[in-house]
Amino acid sequence: MKKILVTGGAGFIGNHLCRRLLNEGNYVICLDNFFTGLKRHIQDLLGSPNFELIEHDIVEKIDLDCDQIYNLACPASPPHYQYDPVKTFKTSVLGILNMLELAQKNKATILQASTSEVYGNPLEHPQNEQYWGNVNPIGIRSCYDEGKRAAETLMMDYYRQYGTNIRIVRIFNTYGPNMDPKDGRVVSNCIVQALQNENITVYGDGMQTRSFCYVDDLVEGLIRMMNNSKNIAGPVNLGNPSERTVINLAEMVLELTGSKSKIVFMPLPSDDPVKRKPDISLAQRELNWNPRVDITDGLKETIKYFKQYIDC
Repeated sequence: MKKILVTGGAGFIGNHLCRRLLNEGNYVICLDNFFTGLKRHIQDLLGSPNFELIEHDIVEKIDLDCDQIYNLACPASPPHYQYDPVKTFKTSVLGILNMLELAQKNKATILQASTSEVYGNPLEHPQNEQYWGNVNPIGIRSCYDEGKRAAETLMMDYYRQYGTNIRIVRIFNTYGPNMDPKDGRVVSNCIVQALQNENITVYGDGMQTRSFCYVDDLVEGLIRMMNNSKNIAGPVNLGNPSERTVINLAEMVLELTGSKSKIVFMPLPSDDPVKRKPDISLAQRELNWNPRVDITDGLKETIKYFKQYIDC
């Protein structure tokens, strides 16, 4: 039994990770300040003697014992991270500093959940881990993009200077049950609007591309990266390389929901990436990891979840 800390454990990806780690026989500490995480996500875990919930903000130091740290704490959707951009940046930078110090104290392995946003609006396609990105350092998305880039810098500096056992993964668009209906991401937006027979808002001409990875596949990748026997530090891309346009996603949601909604077009937000597709050859080779859930099956499960929590 390992003692595993999951920061942001009540968030979208975090709650799925906590459940999987607990089911595998570990003692799991879920740490969350509930800015975007929800207690209902982990309600079914609270009765377990091997699950502990701590309400805490990683911007502040914390002292506890652990063998592994998964650092997922940070608002990840534009409306959430732009709500308080200074706080978002502090969460990425001060938060990872606190977690790295905790990892040092415990001689624990620490995994940083970085993001495909470190590639910005990429000039290389698909994106591999050697690409340095094309990020606007002063734009409205910079608090998140640059915060995550700075966190990667600190991870690598602790690795080189102190020998900290680190893991960095760059997560591409992830979807599935327990997404926040109001998080402003394209999958949740399309599904909620379709279920309520409202206009589906597509930004720009809808020809910008994304690659959507089901949450169970992503969690499998996180665990494989944490426990890789070669001590690969990363960064390693985790995402589904099946690229599709936003308009295609909206049309799929319309078909799967049987909605009467119409697609309407809105201006493209500032610095919104035109293309996004991961090169996952490194994860395939070193982690023997491949996403397995087909987008149709994944969307069906996600739609089923949203039907429980919205008025439709």
